Amino acid sequence: MRKHYSPTLKAKVVLELLKEEKPLTQIASEQRIHPTQLRDWKKQALEGLPNLFADSSEAARATANLEHKQDELYAEIGRLTTQVGWLQKNLALNLPRRERVSLVDWEDRELPLVTQAELLSLNRSSLYYQPVPPSLTELHIKRRIDEIYTAWPFYGSRKITVELNKEMTINRKAVQHHMREMGLSAICPGPNLSKRRQDHVIFPYLLRNVTAAYPNHVWGIDITYIRLRTGWLYLVAVLDWYSRYVISWALDDTLEMPFVLDTVERALAQATPTIWNSDQGSQFTSPQYIERLRQAQVQISMDGKGRALDNIFTERLWRTVKYEEVYLQDYAQPKEAQHRIALYFDFYNYRRSHQSLNYQTPAQVYFVQEVHPH
Repeated sequence: MRKHYSPTLKAKVVLELLKEEKPLTQIASEQRIHPTQLRDWKKQALEGLPNLFADSSEAARATANLEHKQDELYAEIGRLTTQVGWLQKNLALNLPRRERVSLVDWEDRELPLVTQAELLSLNRSSLYYQPVPPSLTELHIKRRIDEIYTAWPFYGSRKITVELNKEMTINRKAVQHHMREMGLSAICPGPNLSKRRQDHVIFPYLLRNVTAAYPNHVWGIDITYIRLRTGWLYLVAVLDWYSRYVISWALDDTLEMPFVLDTVERALAQATPTIWNSDQGSQFTSPQYIERLRQAQVQISMDGKGRALDNIFTERLWRTVKYEEVYLQDYAQPKEAQHRIALYFDFYNYRRSHQSLNYQTPAQVYFVQEVHPH
């Protein structure tokens, strides 16, 4: 049976989300509401805020404009109906399940959930899954895996299991399960935050025997795991390899595409690199990501499978962030992590001198006034 939620409950939950005092997954578990539904409510609330301050004349013009367009929309119904089959087939083929689930509209009264599930090639019963908060034991194990992997990124699941068994009893299968959830591959030395789809395009590694020679020559993007007291987040960052300057970054509690694409957009709003490098994770082989980089006319480079040194500068950034900030803190809430990491990246970019940069800061090196050819 389809659930209906009152406007009062929606407002209460959205306010709690905006406070950022709890992870979204924890709020979803407490309220017994799917995380995708919570994200949709938050998005609707933020998009609707400007309308609260619109005067009556603006509202009247908006209404008149809506009525004017209504006839045009009715004229398109026939054409759109014939495209439903094509859309269903292409969504199933080109989008991962997580993204198709995010398209489900739980409040749509015209299109039943069973129909939406069929159009999106989803199992309807799976949409009612309620997330369970991680146990303290799971959190502790993942913390230790993160620490071990950060110290020795060339360790796979076998060696990490050996290290963990010096402190606790755990088998390799359990370690592999946790590493998959954290986005650490047991067979690849570098982080691979989600297994790529086999039909996704892979680009060659362009940086072998190439050294970044000027700002915006080479950028790298990567994702890492950030621990909380009662959960975890994922951190994505775009790094200029020449200056070590962090161009843009974002935190989120899932590995879904929007927070990666938003970080890409904010980076490209500042400058356009000659070469853009990443690993072969599904976020970086997705059609949306690839198309955005093609629009920017950058050369796309991807790490070779199993080559930890292909993305060495970003690997060093993650170790620096974790040793100098994350491991010294005990973030209780996503909002606290967001605030502290923002302060750290400001320190890292503008005040932290680097020996490899002749003791200059990344910002001093990045914002040179020379013009470099692309």
